[in-house]
Parts: sequence; structure tokens; C-alpha cells
Amino acid sequence: MEGIQNCLAVYRRELKSYFESPVAYVFLVSFLLLTGFLTFAVAHFYERQTADLEVFFTFHPWVYLLLVPAATMGLWAEERRTGTIELLLTMPVTLLQTIMGKFLAAWLFITIGIVLTFPIVLTTCYLGDPDLGVIFCGYVGSILMAGAYVSVGMFTSALTRSQVIAFVIALLVCLLLLLAGWPPVTSLFSQWAPSWLVEGIAAFSFTQQFESIKRGVIDLRDIAYYASVMVFMIAGSHTVLQNRTAA
Repeated sequence: MEGIQNCLAVYRRELKSYFESPVAYVFLVSFLLLTGFLTFAVAHFYERQTADLEVFFTFHPWVYLLLVPAATMGLWAEERRTGTIELLLTMPVTLLQTIMGKFLAAWLFITIGIVLTFPIVLTTCYLGDPDLGVIFCGYVGSILMAGAYVSVGMFTSALTRSQVIAFVIALLVCLLLLLAGWPPVTSLFSQWAPSWLVEGIAAFSFTQQFESIKRGVIDLRDIAYYASVMVFMIAGSHTVLQNRTAA
């Protein structure tokens, strides 16, 4: 019970720090403007005359690719640069509790941005009779995928003192995980690689799992995939920070 309280204390501290600076508001406004622009101006939402959010969710992996690394690059890099990490770790909390608190705060912060897109759901309901179950699954998949992006961003932030370097590394790692299941890439591999290899590579993609969820099918395997990415990246962050603090 004490461990949970310690984790929540770090979580509240980190979440509060987001909204004490302009970063939170810049991120949220940028996220809403970018998703709105891509949905209405690029994908021509109204011209499609279809009461669904297929095109809205299609752009989420690419929006996260740019914005989530920017929102998470300072999770540990800034703590290490300013030296406050030593002060943080002298508090009566374990390293794992601190990592989990930071991760949950960053994930909730991104989730707030996702939830704030609810007006597009109301717009869709006004224009037609959408399948709300499919829309709900799309939001669930988007939030799970956002958690995977956040875990990658936290891991790369733990690797360096520089927020810029953390951002670039997170961007590259997330891009690789994104492109692994992107149809143009898989079709390119399928021209010379065996099908089992192409399918194996695609299985590690963020988009591969997200596609099935946003169609309205919540498969435990897809949830397990995103959970595995988060656990792996959290464990990696713990190992890196433990070695750095021990040194």
C-alpha cells in the first residue's frame, strides 16, 4: 500500500509540473489543431459523407510520432541535466515507483489530449448514425498506442541528459516501430522476403495492432502487445537509471 502511495505522489508531482509550464497547453492545442487539420482538411471528412471516424484514427500514429517524443523528452533528461534526479532518488521512494509515477503522469497527460477530441464524436453523431462501439474501440486502441509511445519516450529520455537527443532517438525508434507494419513497407519486403518474415516484422508494428482495434475488435493479443512494449521499455528505463545512479 505504501508503494502505491509513493507512486501516486510522484505521479501527482509530475502531472502538476506539466500544467505549471506552457508545455502542456502548447501540446494540447497543437494536438487538437493537428488532428483537426488532418481529419477535415487533408482527409476531407465532410466530403466522405460517411458517419465514422476511420480517417480520424488513421492519423493518430503519425501525430503521436511527432508530439509524444516532444512531451516525454524531459521526463528524465531534464532531471539528469539539472541534477534533481539525485534529490528525487533520496526521497523515500524506490526507483521503480518513481518511474511508474512519471510514466502514468505522462500517459494521462496524452490521454487528456485524446479525450479532448470528443467534439468530433458529437459532430459525427449529428451528421449520421455512427457505430459508437467501433468509435469506443478506436479510442481504446489510440490510448493504448499512446502508452506505448510514452514508454519509448521515457526510455530514450533516461539514456541521455540532452532533451534534443532524447527526442531524436525516440522519434527514430517510434518511426521504426510504425513503419514495420505500414503497407508500403510490408509490400516492399514481400517482394524478396518470405511471408513468415514479413508477417513477423509487421507483428512488431504499432499500426498492425491498432488497425484491428480501431475496426471494433479488441483482441487480447493486441492489448498484450502494447502492454509488453510498455513493460519492456519501463524495465529498460529502470536498468539504465539504476546503472547511471550506481555509477
